[in-house]
This record gives sequence, structure tokens and C-alpha cells, in this order.
Amino acid sequence: MPYRVTMRNCYKAQHTMLSFSILFAQSLFTQSLRRVLTAGVVALALGSALFSAPQAGAQAAPPGGAPLQTVQTVQTVSHTFVYNANTPLKSVAIAGSFNNWDRNANLLTSGGAGQWRTTLRLPYGKHSYKFVLDGERWVTDPNAARNENDGNGNLNSVLVLLPLDYARPASARDGVIARSALLHQTSVPHLNYDRGALTLSLRARPGDVRQVRVKFGSRTYPMALVDSGDLYARYQTRLPWERKRDVSYLFELVDGARVLRFGANGLGAAPQVRPFVLRAASFQPFQVPGWVERTVFYQIFPDRFENGDKSNDPADVQPWNAKPEYWNRFGGDVTGVRRRIGHLTELGISAVYFNPIFKSPSNHRYDAEDFHSIDPQFGTTAEFASLTRDLKAHNIRTILDFVFNHTATTFKPFLDIRQNGEASPYKQWYFIKSYPVRVQENPNYVAWFNYPSMPKLNLGNPETHDYMLNLVDYWHRQLPMAGLRLDVANEVDPNFWRDLRKRVKRIDPQMWIVGEVWGDGSPWLSGDQWDSVMNYQFRDASLRFFAEGKTTPSQFMKRLMQVHTGYANQVSRNMMNLLSSHDTPRFLTLCGNNANLHQLAATVQFTWVGAPSIYYGEELGMQGGADPDNRRGMEWQRATPDNAMLNFYKRLIRLRNANRALQSGDPKVLLTDDRANVAAYARVLNNEAAIVAINRSNTARTLSIPLPRGAALQAWRKTGIIDGLSGRRVALPAGSVLRLTLPALRAIVLVPRGRSKSPIAGTSRIQSTLRSRPERWKRYSQVDEMLAAGPVSLTL
Repeated sequence: MPYRVTMRNCYKAQHTMLSFSILFAQSLFTQSLRRVLTAGVVALALGSALFSAPQAGAQAAPPGGAPLQTVQTVQTVSHTFVYNANTPLKSVAIAGSFNNWDRNANLLTSGGAGQWRTTLRLPYGKHSYKFVLDGERWVTDPNAARNENDGNGNLNSVLVLLPLDYARPASARDGVIARSALLHQTSVPHLNYDRGALTLSLRARPGDVRQVRVKFGSRTYPMALVDSGDLYARYQTRLPWERKRDVSYLFELVDGARVLRFGANGLGAAPQVRPFVLRAASFQPFQVPGWVERTVFYQIFPDRFENGDKSNDPADVQPWNAKPEYWNRFGGDVTGVRRRIGHLTELGISAVYFNPIFKSPSNHRYDAEDFHSIDPQFGTTAEFASLTRDLKAHNIRTILDFVFNHTATTFKPFLDIRQNGEASPYKQWYFIKSYPVRVQENPNYVAWFNYPSMPKLNLGNPETHDYMLNLVDYWHRQLPMAGLRLDVANEVDPNFWRDLRKRVKRIDPQMWIVGEVWGDGSPWLSGDQWDSVMNYQFRDASLRFFAEGKTTPSQFMKRLMQVHTGYANQVSRNMMNLLSSHDTPRFLTLCGNNANLHQLAATVQFTWVGAPSIYYGEELGMQGGADPDNRRGMEWQRATPDNAMLNFYKRLIRLRNANRALQSGDPKVLLTDDRANVAAYARVLNNEAAIVAINRSNTARTLSIPLPRGAALQAWRKTGIIDGLSGRRVALPAGSVLRLTLPALRAIVLVPRGRSKSPIAGTSRIQSTLRSRPERWKRYSQVDEMLAAGPVSLTL
């Protein structure tokens, strides 16, 4: 949409912030901030100041001793932002991860002599931000000690606020534990029930404790360190629980010779600490739709997929290969999608996510004019409903994109306000600042990112709230809707999302709810709002490792595991893993058109935890820069039998669709070698397993991969294994280490022989086609040459 990339680039900076930052921003928005525990704070400001002094009246808890602290709190501190202007300015604002990058939320006050300042209360942790000059020009903090790239080439300043008890270096031997870091909530993801087991997590300061245990009922279990970052470490364990009896538990922290306990009333000596209590009768596990983790999604931008009906084209329709602009239309429609159902089924797609289809003045349709009508330039409601039923007949579900945050200025309620002013019965539907309402730059109403074409809805108004919720019922009656994607979902009142979930799950418990958040989605994934988020954190990690080469294999795998363990297991399995979308440059373009790098990333996308999502044309090797260039007309001329990228995607999808471990298995990192630039991991589900090894280097590498032990390895020894990408057999060693040599920029996916006939179905047809037309061999990628020459050199 117009200017959308500018806002999205700002949102991408949210990947740097931790869950409490998003939680705090969420609380600011709803004006329901939790009770705050004030503590002394040292601010390590990689931004505009080095130290923020503790506030008056604040006091630090004694290290390692009483009194016990309250556990469930959001701790904040005041921090002053200062901007010194060299030229006269009308306004200066601060926008960042702490206020949803809203350039109107926090204005600085002019103190004369070009100095602007404001003081905000912020939670501990890492924050990204920029100054906004005169409402338009975004600049980093000139006094920042460090700026960070947001993943799209934009720099943001960084501020890190540390509690007072972080001033002393962390040590696992000094008997002193940083209380401010300790956190366990009796909700997802700190407490989660999945597949018959209970997962408990405890947050602590990195390097601060020697050992963490959990006393669960009458038994004590060790906890493993599953994540450690700059600010926090996370310990986790899985425990058996049949959900038939109440159970109490508390944590034991070993620091040097000292053992302290952490429970419902905080940290202290054994007699003081009350345990957490889990009530079997009232416990409700967080359940997500089970079909999602077995699904391969395909994202369609409706105007650019296929123009199948010229009769509904706009008068100014552009040629299909025209340059995408913010407002031009290419004429993609329902008939075009129907024409390409065969392409989707041959790929192995099991769900289509449609960008908005409702009547709208724009080509992206994120500014709906009529939520009850399909855009006539896309088709009729009856035509689209018929299409979705046909897709369902081909085992392809439909996901619709909803915008509950804002509308078009031509939406009936807003039109009425424009015409009738304060006398309009719809005046409470929006946030109107003054009358008459004027659609112009810097509008006198709240608008999405201050763009006048998208006025923000007031979902706190009961009529607006009910109208938008009823859209779910309406469209579910019209067509077999399997899920909802929620646009700019972090900007909507969480209370609305709670009501939406109740409405959706009452209609169909298996209907999927996926929110758009570019950073940590934990605040919305505790069981009361969404099922999943678009996993931009996965994309960011893949971008930095594969496309940019800026991270090492160990950093890449650590980041993937951080994202995975940061969510409940069932949530992680239903994340929408993407490499490209309508809001990002295409991944192949970011790889410098290096197909091998793109295919390596796609291999991880289809074998890592979560449901892979293909942006239309990605499987054909389409390129595209930033919005709107990433929204080119689908290049159907590339959909040929000798398209190397297309054949690679088909193999990946068949491989994943045939292997339960790749769909639902738990991840285990087996190997990282930063010098060799290689990594390997496994997906394990009971007695089924798959191993993925990747060589990111430009030379062949020999890997020694420890095999996962247990039932899965025993099953492998019975069935044998193959490389699922090529079909070549691989001999298992007698011992527990598999040695293999991978060519440069290659991957291998090892799966059981007996369960892997489907993934390489069609291989013989591809070979036959190529051999009958030898001239096409030269157009085939190195990966496809593996079919004839053998994929890897194996040393066993």
C-alpha cells in the first residue's frame, strides 16, 4: 500500500526488542498497565545518555535475602531523550519499539536554543528508536553510542536500560542473584501443556546461577539452559503430568554454595517461599488448530496473481508486465486464481492466504470501503465463494486477510462523519480531533501511521466493536473460511482480540488466527488472543545468515532456537514461517539472485519448526525490491518443467508433506562449525526423525554429525535412510556419528527410506523430460544436476 514499506521498515526494528517491551507497548495502548514495582536502575544507554539515576523513593532489594519480591510485575524507569537541533524545527517526536513506532505518541518539548526533550517511563531492556523531525523526517539519535540495522537497510538507535542489580558483574559462585531478572508466570509460555507433558520455564540473568532445578511435587528435576542473551537466560524442563491431580512446584537456584528457592512470593530461603500451585480441575491448556503444522501455505496478492477475466478490469488497467506502482492495478481476479488451481495442487499447497479482497480504492485493499463486498475488480462474492469451495475440494484451505485497525475514507461511517460532522451517528467510530473532518496531510483525526487515507477505528466503541466482530460470522456464512490473518495486529486493543478469539472459536475451534507482528509475539500468544504470528523473526535470522552472510552457523541456530523456545511448543509448530511477503523485498533479490543461497534458506524454511509460507512467484524464482516492486505481476512464463527453482520447491514440499517429523517433530541442534560455516539439526517425533545438514561455505565441507539416539535411530537402522532432496541412499554408520561431505552451498535432508517415496515422486518424469531435450540441461541449476550426478559425496 502507499508508503507501506516506510512503516514496515520501522516495524522491522521491533525484532530487536524483548517480550516485555512489546508487553509494555501493549499496556500503554490499552491504558491498563500492570502494577509497577519501582526499583533503582542503571541505564546503559547505547542511545542519548550513559546513566539514568534511580528515581526518588526507589530502593533495591537486598541481594539474595529478604524481603521477597512480588513476581508478576512490569518494572519501569524514567529516561530522558534529548535532541539538539542545528536548524529551526516545528516539532520533534520520539518513535520506537516502546510506542509501536507511532510518530505522534510522544512529542518532545522545546527548551530553547534548539534543544528538545521528553521523559518517558520505559521497561527494563533493549529499545530501538528514532527521532521524527517536523512529523516527516526520521533520524537516528546523533548522540547514540550504537545504531543497529533493522534488516531492511535502515538504522535505528538503541537504548538499553538495566536494573540496579545488574551493575555488579554476574557470577555463578558469589551467592548473589539478580532478583529483577527472575520471572515465572503461571501461563503460556512459562507454563505450558502439550503432548501429555508439562513444560516449565524460569527466566534469570545470564551467568548468574550455577544450576536451576524444579521441585515438582515430591520429586526434583534438573532444568536445562535453553536460551541465553544479553539480558536474560531461560531455563526449561518437561515433566510428566496426567492432569488428574493438583500439583505444587517451586524452583531451586544454586549459586556458589548457596541454594535459594523461587516461588509464588519471590526469592528467598526455603521456609519463606510459597510454591506455585497448579489446579487440575481449572487448568485449561492452550490449544491451536492441529492442521496448521501439517500445512504448506501459499500467499496470493490478488491484483497480481492472474488476470483471468478482462470484463472486470478497471478502465486504467496496466499491462501485466508493467512496473508496479503504489496505485496502479493489473487486473488479477477470481477467474485467474481458479485457472491456476492446478499449479497449486501440483506444488502440494494445502492453504492459500489471500491478501485483502474487500472492496477498496487501492490495489492492495488494506483500506476497505465495504467489508461485506468482494472488490468487483476481483470478482463477486458468489464467484469467490465458489472458488474457495473448489479449493477446499482440492484439500486447499482459505485464509482471509482482515484489517480491524483502520478503513478507507470512503467507508460509509467515515463518509457520514465527513458529511455531517459532529451530528453524525458514527462520530464515535473513529478518533476525531476536530470538525469539520478534512482528508489531508496531517489529518485532524487519528490515522494509521498518520496517513490520511486510513483513519483508525475506535474499537472501544461498542457499535464499532460489534460491527467488526460480526464480520467473522458474515464471511464464515459465505464461504469455507479456515482462518484469519490480522493486519497491523499489534496496534489493536488486546481486549478486542480476546473477544475475537471467543467469537472465532465458538464458530469453529479449528479456525486459525494469525497476527501480523514483526517482533516477539508472546504477549498475544498466551491462549486468550491469537494462535500464531507471521514469523518475521525466522525471516530475519535467515536473511542475516544466508542472504547477507553476517552471522555464523552457531548464531543462526541459536537465534532459531531462541524463537522456538520463546513460544509454547504448539505455538511454535504453527508459526507462519516466511522468507518473502508483500511487505518485504523478495528473498532471492536480497540474496543477490544467488539461487543456491535462496534454496539453502528454503530448505531450512521447509524443515524447521513451523508452517512454511510461499509468497506468490517465489517458487518460480521471481525477483523484486522493496514495496511496490515486490508486487510484480506473476511471471507465469517461468512455470516450465525445466525451471530449477520450481522443481526444487516441488521436491521440498513433497518431502515435507510425506514426513511427520518435518511437520511436527521437536528440533535438536546437532552440529555448528563456524570456521567451516556448516550446521546440522534434527527434527524428532517419537520414533521418527529427519536430519538436515547445510553447507553455507563456498567450498566442499566434511561434516561429522552425531546421530539422535533412541527409538528414532533404531527405526532408521531398520528402514535405512536417503537424501530426501535427491532420492540417493545413504548408509548408516555402525557408530553414532555420520560423516558426509557436502558440496559448496548445498544441503541434505536425511529421512527414512520407507517413508520417503512421495517426496521424490516426479523425479523420474523430470529426468525423462530433460534427457529428451538435452538443450535444457544447461538451464538447470546445480541442485537439479544432482539428480543425474549424485547429490553429495558420502564418507561413512
